[in-house]
Amino acid sequence: MSASVKQAVPFFGVMDMESSLRFYVDGLGFTIKRQWVPEGDEHYPSNGKIRWCWLELGDAAIMLQEFSPQHRPSEPLGTGASVVFMCEDSLALYREFKSRGVDSRNRPSVGNGLWVVALTDPDGYRLEFSSPTDAPEENELEEAE
Repeated sequence: MSASVKQAVPFFGVMDMESSLRFYVDGLGFTIKRQWVPEGDEHYPSNGKIRWCWLELGDAAIMLQEFSPQHRPSEPLGTGASVVFMCEDSLALYREFKSRGVDSRNRPSVGNGLWVVALTDPDGYRLEFSSPTDAPEENELEEAE
C-alpha cells in the first residue's frame, strides 16, 4: 500500500497571494504549474487574481491558497513547522536567492551533516534548503563582503 504514495506537498494558507508569488516565483524561482482564478462569489470577488496555485521547483512542489477575508486566521501562520527541501547544492541556491533579493534568516550553516539555508516566507512559514556535506557541524558559510 505504501508504494502508491508519490509525494508530500505542503499546502500553505496565505494572507496576500501577490506577496507570496513575488517571494516564491520571483525570489526563489518556483514555477506556477496550476492555478485557480475564481469567477467570483460571496467569498472571492471576481478580480482576475490567483487564489490557489501549485508551484514547483525541481521535483519539489507546494500549494498556496489565499484566505478569504472572512476566514483569515487571527493567530500567526507557520508556527512550529518547517518544510525542508533536499537539494544537490543548497549553497548555490542560497547565492541565487540572494541575487534575487531574498535574504536568509541567518548565514548558511552545517547541521546534521547538511548545509542548511533557512528562509521565512511573507506569512511566517519556515523553509529550509539542505544538501549533504562533510563539513564540520555548526560550520557557517564564510563569504567575502
